[in-house]
This record gives sequence, C-alpha cells and structure tokens, in this order.
Amino acid sequence: MPETVTIKTRNRTSSYPITIGRGGLLSVGETARTAAASGRKAVIVSNSRVFALYGDIVSGILKKAGFEVKVTVIGDGERFKSLRTLEKTLRYFGENGLSRTDLVVALGGGVVGDLAGFAASVYLRGIPFVQVPTTLLSMIDSSVGGKTGINTEFGKNLVGAFYQPAAVVIDPDVLSTLPERELTAGFCEAVKQGALGGKRLLDMTSKAIDDGWNGPDLEAFLAEQVKFKAAIVAADERESVERSDAKSRKILNFGHTFGHAIEKVTNYRRFKHGEAVGHGIVFAAELSKKLELLGPDEVKLLNDVVHRAGTLPSLRGIDPLEVFKTFSSDKKNIGDSLQWVLLKGIGKPVIVRGDEIPTKLLKENLRTFIQN
Repeated sequence: MPETVTIKTRNRTSSYPITIGRGGLLSVGETARTAAASGRKAVIVSNSRVFALYGDIVSGILKKAGFEVKVTVIGDGERFKSLRTLEKTLRYFGENGLSRTDLVVALGGGVVGDLAGFAASVYLRGIPFVQVPTTLLSMIDSSVGGKTGINTEFGKNLVGAFYQPAAVVIDPDVLSTLPERELTAGFCEAVKQGALGGKRLLDMTSKAIDDGWNGPDLEAFLAEQVKFKAAIVAADERESVERSDAKSRKILNFGHTFGHAIEKVTNYRRFKHGEAVGHGIVFAAELSKKLELLGPDEVKLLNDVVHRAGTLPSLRGIDPLEVFKTFSSDKKNIGDSLQWVLLKGIGKPVIVRGDEIPTKLLKENLRTFIQN
C-alpha cells in the first residue's frame, strides 16, 4: 500500500500530501484533478530524457482525467535552471492560455521541479502545480518543502520563491531507469539528511545504499527521509533568518556551502548537485573536526558512507581561492556573515557564523581538501 506523508505548515492552505508507492504514476490523474478541480489544461514541464521515458504515460493519464495536455521540455542539467529557461517556460504558459485554475505538472528531477515550481509561482501570481519527481534526490529533497528557484551568474538559487506544490507523487519504480551517477547524487543527499537526523536514519540510509534502488526496504527508506524533511519544513517553512537552533531549516544546508561553491566555479558542468553535496558533507565534517566539534571516528564514518554511495567526480584543477571567493555570494549569508552548518555529532547539527571561523584555518582546510 502507498504511504502518504502530509506536509503540515502553519499556513494551512499550503499543507499537502506526498504519496510514496510503486506504480504511483498511475495516480497522477486523480492527484491532478484534486489539485485543479475545475482546471481544463495541464502543462507538463520535463526534460527530453525523462519525457521520452514517462511522458506518454503521464500525458495519457492526465487526458483520462479530463485535461487538455500541453508539454514544454527544458534542457537537462543545472545550467538550464536559468532566467532564459524561466522566460521560455513562462512564454509557453502564456501562449497556451493557462488560467489560474489550470495546472503545471513537474515531471523530472530537481532542475525541472525547481524551475517549474518557480514558473508556477510567478505566472498569474500563482497557479497550482504537482511534483512528480523522477530522481532519488528530488524524491527525498527538492520536491519536499516548497523551495523553488533558478541559478544566476551571482550564485546558485539566489532567485526564487517559497511556493508549495498541491501534491507530490513519488513512484520508486522510475528509479529503474536512473543513471548510476544520479543514484549516487541522491544517496549523497540522503547521507546529508541521515547525518542531521541521527543514527537511526543514517543506518537506514547506509543499508539503502548497500541494497540499491530496488532494495526490499526502499519505500520505507524514502518515507523516513521525506518525514525527516517534512518535520523540519513544518517547524520553519520559510527558513527564518532569526533562527539558528538545531531545528532551523538552515540545517538542511549541511554540505551545501562547499557543494554550491564547487558547482559554481565549474559552471555547473562537472558535478551533479548531489555529488557536489557529497564532497561538501566530507568537507564540513573535516571543518567540524578542525574546530574540535566532531570526533575523528564520526568524520571517518561520514567519509565512508559518502564514498560507498558512489564515485564522486574529482576536485582536481579547482582553485581553492576561487572557491573561497564564492562563499561570499552564498545565499546563506546573513549580515555579511556566512552561516556554516557543522556537526557536533551524528544528529547534532550546529550553525556557526563565518566570522567565528578563522580565515586562515578555512583557507588551509580548503587547500588541503581540494588538493588531496
């Protein structure tokens, strides 16, 4: 039986169901009709690879639910999460006469979901959208919690909106067609949440990595990952700048400061997002150790689990100084001070202001980490 996790926010109108179950694609029509009861049109936003695999199925199901189906396809990769792609997508909505009662269906991974969600949030000041994530990373992370946005020349995800979907449909069967690198990326994001959530979630993640995409406990693993993020989102939906406690939504940025920086300095072409986060987890763990927050055994544990998730692209050739400069444009800067998410132990995140970390130590740690 499918499991449903409900995101409950303080704003009741943005509470919504996340359904997890094999064969879930077949329920997209019913979900879409609930989200847009009087809608006539549904626009599927996808990329060419995913649409070739699942587009006909989802289109057919939406048509059976009574929708006139339109499709717009974007490029595959972080570099396509751009103003140019956003403009193209909004133009498509306008040219096809979408109304406020119509629907957007994001069929794809995190890039598709982030961009389609942002487009839905600004078109006619907000129309309903449904997330149908097709990568492991988007199932457990980017489709959950309502963060939408695009990348700019100034940094990653600096333009966006908090805009919750009407529903999320997670079908683990689609992972059967996922490339190995995408699985690695997703498992790295899962390690991040396990490191934050505690030993039970990290152990479950470690077992899921060993079992692979078709393991017997995959649905339970996905549900626990979604529940962890749902609890964080419910407590701090819009990532309050005033909060710096262990339940702040900021803690979900663990591994992302370094990860976003190496994505940016390589023009979003070398790393999948989750791969960059994998490197970021190990870097943040090493930095936590240097600051005497985290013990060597826990650093080794995280390093081992990340590298069991898969082979990460090399950091070779990346300039540590360029990475350091990129930190200044990170969206986690508050009052000109970067907020680092570090660990005092597994399940014990701590937010440390950048001005509390000696610049010399940070630069030395960067140089050593990248050059090793």
